[in-house]
Amino acid sequence: MTSASSPIRHPNVGSERVMTKRAWWLVLLNFVLPGSVQVLAGSRRLGRFGLRATFTLLFLAVVAGAVYLLWPEVILTALTNTIGLWVAAALLVFYAVVWFILTMDTLRLVRLVKAGPKARPLIAGFATVLMVGVVGTAGYGAYVATTASDFLSSVFVAGPTEPPVDGRYNIMLLGGDAGPDRDGLRPDSISVVSIDAASGKAEIIGLPRDLENVPFSRGPLADLYPEGYGVIDGCEVDVCMLNSIYTEVELKSPEMYPNAIKQGSEPGIEGMRDAAQGITGLSIQYYVLIDMQGFSDLIDALGGVDINVAERLPIGGDEEFNNVDGWVEPGQQHMNGYTALWYGRARHGTSDYDRMSRQRVLQEAILKQFNPANVLTKFQAVAKAGSEVVKTDIPQGMLGYFVNLASKTKALPIGAVELVPANNVDPQDPDYGNIRALIDAALAPPPSATPAP
Repeated sequence: MTSASSPIRHPNVGSERVMTKRAWWLVLLNFVLPGSVQVLAGSRRLGRFGLRATFTLLFLAVVAGAVYLLWPEVILTALTNTIGLWVAAALLVFYAVVWFILTMDTLRLVRLVKAGPKARPLIAGFATVLMVGVVGTAGYGAYVATTASDFLSSVFVAGPTEPPVDGRYNIMLLGGDAGPDRDGLRPDSISVVSIDAASGKAEIIGLPRDLENVPFSRGPLADLYPEGYGVIDGCEVDVCMLNSIYTEVELKSPEMYPNAIKQGSEPGIEGMRDAAQGITGLSIQYYVLIDMQGFSDLIDALGGVDINVAERLPIGGDEEFNNVDGWVEPGQQHMNGYTALWYGRARHGTSDYDRMSRQRVLQEAILKQFNPANVLTKFQAVAKAGSEVVKTDIPQGMLGYFVNLASKTKALPIGAVELVPANNVDPQDPDYGNIRALIDAALAPPPSATPAP
């Protein structure tokens, strides 16, 4: 409680020095402890409301920080949930309004006309910068929260969660390419990411798109092709390779998977899932389909990627390198989306195995760009590109878990299972027993250390 002689509540308005000093103190107090200015120099009722709001915010921040340190999944789940994001947006808007009102009232209480003439614009400017910074940050946070809610609702499904199988989450990644010379979409890049549910250690299993005689896990395709894809009497499309399965199911027999769309998938994707499970012997809980035509937009939204290029690669052109639009040069390169897309998809002068290797490098480079600071500063562009590029059946309720798991994955080296001729993998006559043995060896947990006697 201030006394009658307090220079804060009862200043000597005739002294420019006192009023200038008082003005600076009030502006700083309003920033450090909103509401305190009104308690000391204005409406105590408004001040008490401001202080209660301030201390409530501080309490919530401390609790959220403590929960994040102990159970990060809880906070991450709340911030990837539609209701949680809208609650966060409403709180930020509320505090933005409170801070604005308190700052404007503080400028009234300052009595700028009684401060020194030279100090007046500095005090007013400083108070305005602080207000714009705090209110603007809160407003932008509310905008990000609502935009994130719309983005997450448009990309992720509201479905049941799946438990890990044998301690792992296995996610099928499809890079779809629906070029003008193709009848429907045909996955150009096919891989399975297998993640240890406890440690986050990930292995990328690249599946050659030209694998033949593909086996299927139990389901309609296994019934139709009991000896493997196209082994008996061929298949329903021109070539009976792994990346043709999507096209065949989607265009020729979508009735095989009548519940696919209802479950956030597509018949062709479910056919590919059965194929990937048959090849790897893994249970695949989720899929992610990336439209390669719009992939470059997502990379541009993230600010590009940094990749160490091993060999010179053409951009565009035909098999004889005619009409090449440019080159991806060897060495460390910062690539925009267009260049990165060609780095991953260039075929001329390289094999499918080279492309698979480059695509894994590209996946890791993109993962590095998905850090909180980068995504938040470019959020609108990332959200717009992501909603147009990505399709998945990962439920929104699992996002908090997977974001937390991804933070562990980024801190560890990402392994690769190489299904290449050097490992006795012949796509025209594949030994699927050997393929599964390679995968099992890569995913087997390391032997526990034997204690010294």
